[in-house]
Amino acid sequence: MPKIKVHKIVAIAVLIATAAWVITGEFSSVGSAADEAEAARAAAPEQEQAPLRTVAVVKPPRLQHSRAIRISGHTDADKRAILGTRAAGVVEELPVRQGSQVKRGDVIAKLQAEGKEAAVETARQLLSQREAEGKAAQRLAERGSMPALQLDNAMSALASARSQLEMAQADLDRNILRAPFDGVIDKVDVELGSSVQVGATVATLLNLDPILARGEVSERDLRYVKPGDKADVRLVNGQEVEGEVRYISRDATSATRTFRVEVAIPNEDRSVPAGMTAEITLRADPVDSTVLPRSVVSLSRDGDLGVRAVDADDKVVFYPIDLVDDTPRGLVLGGIPADVRIIVAGQELISEGDAVNPVEADQETINKLIGEATGGTL
Repeated sequence: MPKIKVHKIVAIAVLIATAAWVITGEFSSVGSAADEAEAARAAAPEQEQAPLRTVAVVKPPRLQHSRAIRISGHTDADKRAILGTRAAGVVEELPVRQGSQVKRGDVIAKLQAEGKEAAVETARQLLSQREAEGKAAQRLAERGSMPALQLDNAMSALASARSQLEMAQADLDRNILRAPFDGVIDKVDVELGSSVQVGATVATLLNLDPILARGEVSERDLRYVKPGDKADVRLVNGQEVEGEVRYISRDATSATRTFRVEVAIPNEDRSVPAGMTAEITLRADPVDSTVLPRSVVSLSRDGDLGVRAVDADDKVVFYPIDLVDDTPRGLVLGGIPADVRIIVAGQELISEGDAVNPVEADQETINKLIGEATGGTL
């Protein structure tokens, strides 16, 4: 009979021992121990859990602040006219030059008459003659010494003479170019003695009082703006002026879906030129708002911009904000309920729904956050 080897006997023993351990079910104690440990932690007394996070809160003051809508734009003349000749001829008089101030009706340029004045005088003499003949014809007709047909002929000749005079005078007036409105001569395109054709450009006339600041407002902000609202205009050279919204287009630009806005700015001294880059701040009606430092603003789980606060149960809530204005003093925010406690320190370490330990912010924290916003107090 062959002898059984030792290593086979050892293998059989290990197999029998393993089968016996599996049958007893003792291996389940590993998972059970983990479950028991988790249950023990859940059942631990509340005082043994991590303490609530402490956050600093404030009740910011309320104020009425005008909504600021900032847009880019440029200045432009209130009126702009390119003056051209209505007749051909030679420039005989040119009483203006660049920068000249003119009133409505002032002569800008005059062409040589070239016989047109004589035509006017001839027509005037003919009219005088026809008027005399017409009066004589009327007297004769009243006495019955002239047929009615001859009287009609005399009246017709009188009307024709008047028409000829008007035509001759109109032809002469075409030689004189006058200012259509008050303004300043920005450019002169001809010289004294030069020959010009009909429609030739003589000068450019601008009316700079008021001057306009033109820009385009987005369709989202259109509802906040109306004619008559105040507007602040900051020019690229640092000059700041104030105006009033004069016109808002009701037809959006097709490419940008924005609406043209015109702000009229008093400019009696003409210190504001046309064509200068400007930042226009439109001031809408005041709304209930509060001033808070930029550091208080955070993002929600959904990526919305807002502030975190503490409700009556000392739990964290999130309020989306409406940016009313961005000032050197801080952000002017709308959409925040009254008497809410805003978290000003520790808001980045908590989430909505967390229970916290709110404490009133000390004066040092307030001064650091607000600075000059309200004189160091909230």
